Amino acid sequence: MPELHLVTEDLAAYWTGRPASTIRRWGIEGRVTRHEDHSQRRNGIRYDVWELPAAKRDENGNVIERGLAPPITSTPAAQAA
Repeated sequence: MPELHLVTEDLAAYWTGRPASTIRRWGIEGRVTRHEDHSQRRNGIRYDVWELPAAKRDENGNVIERGLAPPITSTPAAQAA
């Protein structure tokens, strides 16, 4: 099994070139896996960076093209509860 590379919501947003609210929505919709880590002070939710589509950036780090939305592959967290 591949090793997880868990990142915060903010880092996931930077990686994809999308707003943090989009990352949260993808997690709720089941597009990406939400990993709970209650040892953290903030919300405790982490995302595996390898599940997230990377944004294309120029040499200055500016977003040229945002990462595409991943397909829905699992039961959304809102329905699973």
